[in-house]
Amino acid sequence: MKEFLTEARRIRSSRRKKKGYSPLHKFFLIFHFSFFICFFLFAFPAAAQNQAPALATQSVVVMDATTGTIVFEKNPDDEIPPASLTKLMTMHLAFREIAAGRASPEEIIVPPRESWAVNQLPRSSVMGLANGQRLSLAELFLGMAVFSGNDAATACALCFAPSVDAFVEMMNREARSLGLPHTRFVDASGYSEENMTTARELTEFCRIYLDAHPESLANYHSVREFAYPRAENYPGLDLSGNPVRAPTTRLHSNNNNLLGRVEGVDGLKTGYIPESGYNIAITAERDGTRFIAVLLGAPSEWGGDRLRDEDGRKIVEWAFANYRTVKLDIGAMEAVRVWKGKENYASLVPASPLKFTALAERGEEISWHVTIRGPIIAPLPAGSPVGDLVIYDSLGELRSIPLVTVGDMERGGFFKRLLDSVRLFFRQLQKK
Repeated sequence: MKEFLTEARRIRSSRRKKKGYSPLHKFFLIFHFSFFICFFLFAFPAAAQNQAPALATQSVVVMDATTGTIVFEKNPDDEIPPASLTKLMTMHLAFREIAAGRASPEEIIVPPRESWAVNQLPRSSVMGLANGQRLSLAELFLGMAVFSGNDAATACALCFAPSVDAFVEMMNREARSLGLPHTRFVDASGYSEENMTTARELTEFCRIYLDAHPESLANYHSVREFAYPRAENYPGLDLSGNPVRAPTTRLHSNNNNLLGRVEGVDGLKTGYIPESGYNIAITAERDGTRFIAVLLGAPSEWGGDRLRDEDGRKIVEWAFANYRTVKLDIGAMEAVRVWKGKENYASLVPASPLKFTALAERGEEISWHVTIRGPIIAPLPAGSPVGDLVIYDSLGELRSIPLVTVGDMERGGFFKRLLDSVRLFFRQLQKK
């Protein structure tokens, strides 16, 4: 019996060795299994929350309009014709002339023959400029922003230059001066496929445009509908002095279908030519955060405009769900002690603006603390980093911004330096 039990134990042990694992192996298996369970439970939901949507559009950039921080990009440097987004540069130059006092939105113009709708290239989008009309510059801007009228862009160019070609030269000079090396134009409307830009450069230009002309959103780009021509646009005689009967007024809706459909969207411009596909520049503001999204190259076939609009909606919603602009107002900084200098105190300023892009869950219950990197000893030039402004929120440290001197800190005289040296010596003794 004893031999039988011994043999049975030997067989069971042999089977465990063939089928199972040693205790050490079991420990490592349980450890790795637990690790991966925790990874999937905690890491993947966070990743999914921040995962940008898949987009059909070829090239996309999303930027925080306040800070210039790019929060999303897809093929940002592909060169693509901007199509009617070109009109933003045309309007920018016109607004600049108005700001300089050389024109007024209420100024009345007579559309030159070159700008009439009948003289535009085939398949052009037009507002309906014609012989015998009179209209204001503001109406021309609405014709570009709402109708996306190529005739309006041509008339606008001829208001500020002797020819469209001369105005295009102004556009290209402005692009170069703004540091947009891949952005170039051959017309004022965007009809030609030879106009060129990138999503990165056009997003930066839109930021410049909004900074320079913030009123353009309410006055033009967010206008839903515009009727033209109206009776007052026809004084009764054409350029030859012949009576003109005003045609039926045409009501046109803004081509930006995201206006009123996506919270906060108040601009900016759409565009399409077959060579580029469907383009859009979007801007939206919610709770003090404004984003700019430029999408270039949605499919040009039927339905491409709906794909572009859906991509625009998805990426704007994603941006607001994941990022926010934090803006601080800390008032005047307290002056700090300077040793061995002519002056005893120095003024400090943050080295970068107190506006930055943060994750959406950050930025609540803001506080800050100033740290100085040891004693500040003259001489030091202006802009010398001497400390940090450490910013906190409810979740911990959020950002650290260097503090720099405002002006030069000149070296003090011999006795001033000697006295401060003695004071510093005893100060360090006290700390020890």
